[in-house]
Amino acid sequence: MSTSIAIESQRRPWAGYLLGFAIGGFFDGILLHQILQWHHLLLGIQSGPFRDMRVQILADGLFHLLMYVIALAGIWSLWRAKQSAYLSDRDIASDALIGFGAWHVIDGIVSHWILGIHRIKMDSENPLLWDLVWFLLFGVVPLVIGFIVRRNIDSGDHAPRRAAAALMLVALTGAFIATVPPRETQQVAVLVRPRDVGQLLDALPSVGAGILWADRSGSLWVLRVTDAASARRLYQHGALFVTRSPAALGCLAWTRSPVSAE
Repeated sequence: MSTSIAIESQRRPWAGYLLGFAIGGFFDGILLHQILQWHHLLLGIQSGPFRDMRVQILADGLFHLLMYVIALAGIWSLWRAKQSAYLSDRDIASDALIGFGAWHVIDGIVSHWILGIHRIKMDSENPLLWDLVWFLLFGVVPLVIGFIVRRNIDSGDHAPRRAAAALMLVALTGAFIATVPPRETQQVAVLVRPRDVGQLLDALPSVGAGILWADRSGSLWVLRVTDAASARRLYQHGALFVTRSPAALGCLAWTRSPVSAE
């Protein structure tokens, strides 16, 4: 028995685990960071440089970058193991469920309870309740289902079918959604030299832009603009860089209510 387990662990590809893990990260990042806006990755740390929103946005971006790397590693592993005996639909599905659940279990134990860098719903009066619900629903349940599916795999069912392609499609879709801002957003992130802030602010009425948020340093601004032409005109008034990309906007790209500039 131990010998067969050792052989399986050596031959079983990591593709399903890696893709499931990455999908779990994309799921949390897209739903909790961007759509619901319940937390940033490091919002539980409010000391030193972590009070700067640029650091919070950067952390969210680096988090998604890590998920891209893991997803690409999973796709590469899937390609290399295309002839493996462990690439049936049930093999891939069970591994993906285990990877998805593992992400949420690790995130819950390490990020929520040991390090405290964030909680599921930061503004809740009972954050532990949200943590436990999320931990059980998206961590424990997928893990248990994944192991049950694996135990019931037919030893003769080793033909790769649709699960591998579907899993890769879900991972790539999550990666795409994480990088593309919502179409209806009229927000842009603007990088400007502090010495040119006055020039930029004076030009806002003529450009047709309004302030949503400003970093304490005065170098990073989030503005609401009427159209793409208005955004481009900001370059004529001191802007060094103007973008709608979530790589710069982070969670703010999905904000719909105005945020006062400091």
